[in-house]
Amino acid sequence: MLAAQEAVMNNIVQLVGPQHTLQILGLKLVGFNAETAKKLLVSVIFVFLVWLFGRLLKRVTKSARADERRAFWIHQAISITVAIVGIVGLLSIWFDQPSRLATAAGLVTAGLAFALQQVITAFAGYLLILRGKTFNVGDRITMGGIRGDVVGLGFLQTVIMEMGQPPEARSAEPATWVQARQYSGRIVTISNAKIFSEPVYNYTRDFPFIWEEMHIPISYSSDRGRAEAILLNAVRAHTQKTTELGEEALTELERRYFVKREEFEPKVYLRLTDNWIELSVRFIANDHGVREVKNLISRDLMAGFGQAGIGIASGTYEVVGMPPLRVQLVSPADPKTP
Repeated sequence: MLAAQEAVMNNIVQLVGPQHTLQILGLKLVGFNAETAKKLLVSVIFVFLVWLFGRLLKRVTKSARADERRAFWIHQAISITVAIVGIVGLLSIWFDQPSRLATAAGLVTAGLAFALQQVITAFAGYLLILRGKTFNVGDRITMGGIRGDVVGLGFLQTVIMEMGQPPEARSAEPATWVQARQYSGRIVTISNAKIFSEPVYNYTRDFPFIWEEMHIPISYSSDRGRAEAILLNAVRAHTQKTTELGEEALTELERRYFVKREEFEPKVYLRLTDNWIELSVRFIANDHGVREVKNLISRDLMAGFGQAGIGIASGTYEVVGMPPLRVQLVSPADPKTP
């Protein structure tokens, strides 16, 4: 019985020819022979070992407790090294003759260039991000219409922890339900190819502070000098001081970006409107926590304005005059009443 089964299997599956080509039901499978099976097995083992080696290296660097930016670059270097080693190793296993390798590489390159245009562009964007220092993990950016902090970077995609938008930017797409620059809880993946077609706004590159403004309307009858002093005191109490930036950092900023040192100090600007005087205060703050800073400034402003008797102006209307009215009362018993 066993001999009969073996005979049937031998008739169905056979290894024929000097290269032991696989034959099923008399049909030869071109390119699949004993050598190919051996190469396939070695390739699987090799890819697994390379992947395991990369994982171990990343785990070791993660346990070393390096700072976030350094760990990011170390992980990127490990990923690129593992990818190069894997590609070179697989090519060495499958192509033992240079002529065959060149022919196969030409065909594969032509096919990939046509079928995977977006993938190739995304990978080129990844290389540009690494070389051009467009952003790092931890930077706060706007990319592809998404605002947030970069939490991951791969060969093809960038991962962003989305944040909300201030009220004046809520009409922008995609809309969010968070009314300030705080996390919405959504993780967004964006193709690296976006850096070639759209601008990338980086809030934290080289300078971890941003300029902010607040606009406070007061009536024309209010004490403008007192209101400006209260506004400046509130801002200075809760924002970044120029002295805390450090002399070296200030000198470097002035040299690279032509920023004058006076621009770091809070300053109030006045604008006259039909209804009120608008006080606009400009100041610098940390790139994170702007909503909390504005909250503290607003609370101090309400307390200071309340003590000084200064009111916040609003779009109300005052009736300053009206034409005289003449009223005549007629008795119901009067016969002249119709």
